[in-house]
Amino acid sequence: MGVFITFEGPEGSGKSTQARLLYERLQAQGYPVILTREPGGTRIGEMIRRILIDLRHTEMAPTTETLLFSAARAQLVSELIRPYLKTGGIVLCDRYADSTFAYQGYGLGRDLEELHLITGVATGGLLPDLTLYLDLDVEAGLQRKRLARDRTLEVAHPGSTFATPPEWNRLDARDLAYHQRVAAGFAELMRREPARWRCLDAEQSLEQLAEQIAAEVEPLVQGVARLESYG
Repeated sequence: MGVFITFEGPEGSGKSTQARLLYERLQAQGYPVILTREPGGTRIGEMIRRILIDLRHTEMAPTTETLLFSAARAQLVSELIRPYLKTGGIVLCDRYADSTFAYQGYGLGRDLEELHLITGVATGGLLPDLTLYLDLDVEAGLQRKRLARDRTLEVAHPGSTFATPPEWNRLDARDLAYHQRVAAGFAELMRREPARWRCLDAEQSLEQLAEQIAAEVEPLVQGVARLESYG
């Protein structure tokens, strides 16, 4: 098996940018690596994503939201993540199952045991080797995201490149109290499973944070065989 690394954080924390920077660094070093995202990352997943984030879908029930996220995740794990890990490569994922516990569990009040069952079915029990949490004040993050709407964000994986402006989506538009519950949920997830998580200060410069992330990741990927063409 390869190495599975996920990025989590509040809106506007810069996790998508940092995931891309790490992808580019590892690729330049000759590692077999892909970058994907949730929800999305596959043709089916991207279709589900459009439904989930559409600001017009204010009537979406919490159960519907939970199951759509899980359906996109199931497709991503089956189609992309597991097969690539089996080749011995590195998978970087911008959000994963922890977001369901934070956003739908702590944020919307869904039963956590129920979410564990649903997530177990969707992922087949696949857990990340490392989860990087980019920590940022919730209000500051939302303001960052508002200001960044016109920038282009790129998320790439084999066979496809997603180039879209940063989205101000249906979940972003929820009230501050919701986003604070989500942040508290992430804090609880980190408390329960400290060995897997690394909490990093997203207030530092982009370059400083990228170096800190690289230092966290390096010990994990040292055992991954580099591509023959490297060097």
